[in-house]
Amino acid sequence: MKLPDPHLLLLPLLLGVSAFAGTRPNVLLLCVDDLKPNLGAYGDPWAQTPHLDRLAGRGMRFDLAFCNQSVCSPSRNNLLLGSRSTSLGIYGLAQNFRQAVPGAVTLTQHFIRHGWRAEAVGKILHTGHGNRDDDASWSVPTVVEKVVEYLDPANSANGRLTREEAYFTNQRLGEIRALPRGAAWERLDVPDLAYADGRIADEGIRRLQAAAGRKDTPFFLALGFVKPHLPFTAPSRYWDLHDPARLPLPDFTADPEGAPAYAGKVGGEIVNYSPLEVDHLRDEALQRTLIHAYYACVSYVDAQIGRVLAELDRLDLALNTLIVLWGDHGWHLGDHGYWTKHTNYEQANRIPLVIVAPGVARPGTSSRQPAETVDIFPTLAELAGLPRPVGPQPIDGVSLVPVLRDPVARVRDHAYHCYPREGRMGRAIRTEQHRLVEWKRPGAAPETAELELYDYAADPAERRNLAAAQPEVVAKLRAILARHPEARPSLSAPSGKKAR
Repeated sequence: MKLPDPHLLLLPLLLGVSAFAGTRPNVLLLCVDDLKPNLGAYGDPWAQTPHLDRLAGRGMRFDLAFCNQSVCSPSRNNLLLGSRSTSLGIYGLAQNFRQAVPGAVTLTQHFIRHGWRAEAVGKILHTGHGNRDDDASWSVPTVVEKVVEYLDPANSANGRLTREEAYFTNQRLGEIRALPRGAAWERLDVPDLAYADGRIADEGIRRLQAAAGRKDTPFFLALGFVKPHLPFTAPSRYWDLHDPARLPLPDFTADPEGAPAYAGKVGGEIVNYSPLEVDHLRDEALQRTLIHAYYACVSYVDAQIGRVLAELDRLDLALNTLIVLWGDHGWHLGDHGYWTKHTNYEQANRIPLVIVAPGVARPGTSSRQPAETVDIFPTLAELAGLPRPVGPQPIDGVSLVPVLRDPVARVRDHAYHCYPREGRMGRAIRTEQHRLVEWKRPGAAPETAELELYDYAADPAERRNLAAAQPEVVAKLRAILARHPEARPSLSAPSGKKAR
């Protein structure tokens, strides 16, 4: 019989009574780039993620958690500000959030103002594409690690600056198409520390050790792991955990029947990597390589997070630490024929969200409460006993603490997200059963909108747009969508630094 985690034995005795009475809890925020819920804890039988699975067993797993926009920089704004993209008017990679709200008080600033020490290692806010980190959000400068990294020069066009390396290091942004492409994957027999996520874990461990010596100062440590973001670079032993012949290929590889043509995507980010071309992405062998590479990178980051959690336990910090695991958005793995993110469909927007709150959330629980990235700010503030955030930026999130206490409790009846396409804004709501997407130009009359409706109980693969066939459901969901204000117009990217 498997013994329970010793750090969790006392938790049932504490439920209903704050585990942090008289103390200020630490916060460990684990952000993972491009991580969808392809984890054992979420029922994926092919995932090799023992450490993240155990983490889910320590707290609550949100089964219907969604990003507010399926692209890196806006999603990270949503996390740090508690504001949706449509409230900020930032939908691209290049615009810094302080263009929209110069005096914004971020999640970590809120904690700093109440006595916490906030540190970031890796990718928390988006650095690259003309954007930058935010010094005011941290007590000490962020340790920025590489997102695009190759160990074999042959994979980086024989050591030259590649397109995606240039994007993520703010170099030669006006001439990206003139730069060579780097490889989409790299499989080498190297130690974990050879790539950024191993170094991020090491630095995170050092920060925990230092924090353990500061007894009177609670920490807010944010670790931003970069895999499984492209390129898929992970030590070979993580590739060896998976048999590509057994990994699942996508069931449905066409656009949804009846969907607007602009709602999908072709190419995009993925074809900035060699040898990928739009015409080749339907090749089964290539699909298997990409899916294998994604799973390998997830196993790699799982191992690195496992090292951090082991040190948290060794230092006896776990019972006084709130832990959040968050993926910034989902990822298309060939479903609909799409790859990466940048749509309003399920696979691009559903994310893993696990919250470990000792004495509040019972270990090993889950909830179907529709949750959003913007909810993390007010949830952590309440768990830590801090005042509710009030901005000056719009605070769109709601606290999930009632759900952490009782998995069947509900604090809202839907999640909200968006994605712009060809001058139209796609505003979407996702209930436990349906998703409605309204596509229209901002400010245009409601009757000009094109609509998408999907029923995930009957059609989880989004094979058919049901909007025309189910007007009663559409009317009900449009009434919910009408509670939300129109999207703010997009802020212009800085000159010469256009977002993709």
